[in-house]
Amino acid sequence: MKYYPVFLDLAGQRAVVIGSDNLADEKAVLLAEAGAEVERVAAADYREGMLASARIVIDASGDLELNERVWAEAEAAGILVNVVDRTHRCRFIAPAIVRRDPLLIAISTEGESPFLASTLRQRLETWLGAEWGPFTALVGRLRRGLRRRGVPLTDQTAVYRRLLNSQVRDLLRDGRTAEAEFEAAAIAGTAGQPRPGRVALVGAGPGDAGLLTVRGQELLAGADVVFHDALISPQLLRQIPSTTELVDVGKRGGRRSARQDDITAALISAAEAGREVVRLKGGDPFVFGRGGEELEALLGAGLEVLVVPGVSAAVAAPAAAGIPLTMRGISASVAFATATSAGAGFPERLRELAAAADTLVLLMPLGVLDGLTAALAPVLGLDRPAALISNATLPEQRVACGHLRDLAARARAAGIESPATLIIGEVVNAIAAPQRSTRAGVVT
Repeated sequence: MKYYPVFLDLAGQRAVVIGSDNLADEKAVLLAEAGAEVERVAAADYREGMLASARIVIDASGDLELNERVWAEAEAAGILVNVVDRTHRCRFIAPAIVRRDPLLIAISTEGESPFLASTLRQRLETWLGAEWGPFTALVGRLRRGLRRRGVPLTDQTAVYRRLLNSQVRDLLRDGRTAEAEFEAAAIAGTAGQPRPGRVALVGAGPGDAGLLTVRGQELLAGADVVFHDALISPQLLRQIPSTTELVDVGKRGGRRSARQDDITAALISAAEAGREVVRLKGGDPFVFGRGGEELEALLGAGLEVLVVPGVSAAVAAPAAAGIPLTMRGISASVAFATATSAGAGFPERLRELAAAADTLVLLMPLGVLDGLTAALAPVLGLDRPAALISNATLPEQRVACGHLRDLAARARAAGIESPATLIIGEVVNAIAAPQRSTRAGVVT
């Protein structure tokens, strides 16, 4: 680490800013806002000895000869000095700052790239809205109150986590300050008291970690334990804090898997112990994901449950392969089903569904692909365009395109693996194959 990160208390301290342009103005304003007694010196007016008694100096003159003189005097006097754009003449680096007073975030690249520091600042500013300022102040007031009450640190930490995972920030963002303060006070009042946790059913999306919703990211960041499906990408799991317990409860066809009753029982047990629980499910929790069953059981246990939708593979997979599910003049209706539906009447119901919609999307089709295409061919015709997408949105995505008559053979030749999504309809050929996005995959 080249620089030691620190925040300076400059209240009442003499600060010298050398230079007369806008950059020097900006430096002077920030120092003044930090409480420093700022003295401006034009480059032409600088004389040796002017830095005496200064706590900090910033040389924004851009004059190389003057830079050396200022550096020499500051070094000799032991004064913190920053010569703008001369990292070898800096005892400190001025970071890019995200201000949500009293929350302050400083970003530094150790002088390597001010552009990157500025870009990261802009991104953080969009993520950390204005509500974080009053929220930080509110937490500070509650913290002082908890300390006066002698609440142990472990119980204080539990309160802070509940505040972070509550709707207090949402209320502050909407300008509902009184409601936010009321809810925060209620949470603080439960310090040291047993309290059930909450379960969030979060859709992880089709695979790419970047397709997780912002709300999902926030809940994962604040979770005590995450029960996740087997197909959640390693990249997404790595984004979860290392202090969070990860429990793999995935179910994979033909392999030893967690029983649904056991998963639900574990969710209830963790929440009743006061833990913040996330059930991370691939795609969307309510699209062939048993999210409805889990929600019913959790509510039946008297727990607070939050549902966060995810991007289902049913719509993400075709989009990732450049296949529009609807398109004017080609497809005005879409039907979704899972190829693993049980029951002797399923093939007939599937044929009825295929006949009623312009586009048919089937999840988890690989295990019964030959039977599916054979069952649908009499209704849709052997020449109906079809496509299979495996590992949609991931680097190993593969796409096989053909017709019902030959799709199974093309899928095997292309190395299509689970998880896969089947799309049947004229939309498969709506856009020329060479233009189709396959991420790192192939089109056959």
